[in-house]
Amino acid sequence: MDFSPTSNGCTRGIRCTADINGQCPNPLRAPGGCNNPCTVFKTDQYCCNSGSCGPTDYSRFFKQRCPDAYSYPKDDQTSTFTCPGGTNYRVVFCP
Repeated sequence: MDFSPTSNGCTRGIRCTADINGQCPNPLRAPGGCNNPCTVFKTDQYCCNSGSCGPTDYSRFFKQRCPDAYSYPKDDQTSTFTCPGGTNYRVVFCP
């Protein structure tokens, strides 16, 4: 997936070309996709309700394949950014 701004005021987009569904760990597999670990396990380790949890094997799995992804609450702050309201985007699902 490629999510890129096309209007002025925002210079950064996100991109992930990994086949997440094809590489999805067995416990997270779902018909047609890959579940979030919180949805599957429903524990604070994966849901991070406290907001102070660290990375898990699953968050590292997603981060390694999609470095632009923000995969847990205390993840690398360079993974977050904002664009001004009214920014237009181009979305490519299979770059």
